[in-house]
Amino acid sequence: MLVDSHCHLDRLKLEDLGGSLDKVLTQARAKNIEHFLCVCVTLNDFAQMAQAVQPYSDVSISCGVHPLYKEEMFDKAELLNLASQDKVVAIGETGLDYFYSEETKPWQQQAFRHHCQVAVELDKPLIIHTRNARQDTLDILKQEQADKCGGVLHCFTESLAMAKAAIDLNFYISISGIVTFGNASELRDVVRALPLERLLVETDSPWLAPKPYRGKQNQPAYVHEVAQFIADLKGISLAELAEITTNNFYNLFKQIKRNKVA
Repeated sequence: MLVDSHCHLDRLKLEDLGGSLDKVLTQARAKNIEHFLCVCVTLNDFAQMAQAVQPYSDVSISCGVHPLYKEEMFDKAELLNLASQDKVVAIGETGLDYFYSEETKPWQQQAFRHHCQVAVELDKPLIIHTRNARQDTLDILKQEQADKCGGVLHCFTESLAMAKAAIDLNFYISISGIVTFGNASELRDVVRALPLERLLVETDSPWLAPKPYRGKQNQPAYVHEVAQFIADLKGISLAELAEITTNNFYNLFKQIKRNKVA
C-alpha cells in the first residue's frame, strides 16, 4: 500500500475529475493508496479545507501558510490556535521561496520561524517548501531547533548535500512527479543516492502530474506512477518501495492512525 504524503485536495478542479472528491479518492484507493495528507497553504482557507475532507478517515490535514502567500497577514497566536486542533497532524506548508519571491525575504523568514516555533511547541512535524534558499532554510531549522519535531522537505528538487543536511536534522525527503520529467536528471541522481529509510512519495496535486500524465491535472492516484518510477531508479520492486515509504510516513506523522482501505 502507498500513501500520498502531500496533496491539496481542496484545490482540485473536481469538475474535470468525475465531479466529486469521493470519486477522486475512490480512484486512488483502487490503486492501493491508503492515506492522503491534505496540506494547507493559507489560514484563510483552513476551515473550508478541513470541512471538505472531514468525512474521510483516510485523509489527514496540516495547518500553515505557504511562503508565496505573502498577502496573508497572520500572527503566531492564530497559527498556534488553529494548529493545536487534534485533527491537525503537521505544521505547514511553510518555508522559503527565493525563486519566485526573493523581495519578501524578511516576511518569509519571520513566518518560517513562527511555524518552526509552533511545531516544536506542539511536537508536530513541519512540512517544508524550499526553493533557491538552501542555506537560509537549513540555518533557520537549526536555529529554531526543528530537529525536536522533525518534518519533511516536500517536492524536493535541491542538492544531495542539502538532503543529507536535512536528514541530519531529523527530516525526511519527499519526491514528487518532477522526478519523471525529462529535464530532471540531477534530481534522479539525488534520488538514487537517498537512503530509503528517509524517503517519502507525493503528488503535490493538482500540480506536477508525472509522466505519462504531464499536461493534465494531477491527482492522488498518480502517486502510484511516482512510486513506480522511484522504485525503478532504486532498483527495487514497487512493493518494497511502497512498504518502506508508507512506514516512513506513519513514523513521521505519528498522530495518524493507520486505517484499512475502505
